[in-house]
Amino acid sequence: MNRFNHPILRTAFSKSKWNLSKYTSPLFRPSYARTMIPLRTYSSTPSLTKEIIYDRIVEILESYDNVKQGSTISPAASFSKDLGLDSLDTVEVLLELENEFSILIPDNEADEIKTVQQAVDYIAAQEDSI
Repeated sequence: MNRFNHPILRTAFSKSKWNLSKYTSPLFRPSYARTMIPLRTYSSTPSLTKEIIYDRIVEILESYDNVKQGSTISPAASFSKDLGLDSLDTVEVLLELENEFSILIPDNEADEIKTVQQAVDYIAAQEDSI
């Protein structure tokens, strides 16, 4: 059976610059004709590192209007003391983090997140965060 009877290969070789009709035996076919196989590859998203998580949280906090002007966002920065967010603002920031990383933060665990580093650690511990 001729290896070029597959519809995709027949179309590909009939439109190619190589005339493969003279190669009837597998011994006389060039190497590129024997190795062409349709192949589909997939890739995945890179895993989240704590640095990537921290950078994305900083971007969210910098774009949030209620963060105190002139405050530096560091890993040890507290949402309420250093950034000047009240409890409602903190809840809004945590909801935005849920949307950004496609996770759900239960209320009892959200109450324990007080600093940027705690948020980074919590998100890094979630297996389904993206």
